[in-house]
Amino acid sequence: MFPEGTGPAADPAGSHFERRIRSFQPRRSRVTTGQAEALRRLWPVWGLDIDGQRVLDPAALFDGLPVVLEIGFGMGEATARMAAADPGTGILAVDVHTPGQGNLLRLAEENGLSNIRVANGDAIILLREMLPAASLDGVRVYFPDPWPKKRHHKRRLIQPEFLDLAAARLKPGAVLHCATDWEPYAEQMLAELTAHPGFGNTAPDGGYAPRPAFRPLTRFEGQGLDKGHVVHDLLFRRTEDSCTEDSRTEGSRAGS
Repeated sequence: MFPEGTGPAADPAGSHFERRIRSFQPRRSRVTTGQAEALRRLWPVWGLDIDGQRVLDPAALFDGLPVVLEIGFGMGEATARMAAADPGTGILAVDVHTPGQGNLLRLAEENGLSNIRVANGDAIILLREMLPAASLDGVRVYFPDPWPKKRHHKRRLIQPEFLDLAAARLKPGAVLHCATDWEPYAEQMLAELTAHPGFGNTAPDGGYAPRPAFRPLTRFEGQGLDKGHVVHDLLFRRTEDSCTEDSRTEGSRAGS
């Protein structure tokens, strides 16, 4: 759809990395004229492909601002609202949904939001191959695919391997913030995060946290609430201890 360098690549990492079990499923939906036009004009300025072939400097992407990684942003409305409310924080927003990428770029331009960058591709490759250790000031995972069928639970993003990567890339004291309206997945998230040595629960009772004011109520969330779903927020802080994933990841880079 887009000539090289003028829009998101169809498969940015190509065959350079093993085809692991993916936690996301690309959605095929039509890109509107406005979204396509925003992608063609703004992708060279605010977009990047997750190719796994270079190491980024997140702070340099945002002229020295602290950087939060958001994994999965849908159509980008909530991301744009958070960026507008907190211009002193850069949001590196990752998704594979082309219409959403175009819509978020459009919203960023219309609202003068220079603190958004849109990344296209697999967030695991971004974390593992392209971000330095202790380079992020936060990670947000809002309403990831719950993969409700038991045989698909292995596709859920919040697993020990992901938490190892997130812990290695977060600065000490930074927060991993997850939210879901799928009760069994919330229970798994709480169990996995509680068991991980790199994180500590910010909730005094060791359970779920109240929805923080900075996380907007999204249209998707509102639809879930209308159906009687209960939304759970989990805010876990990166502890001071070192994470073994640092050495494993750096070693794999050196050997690649």
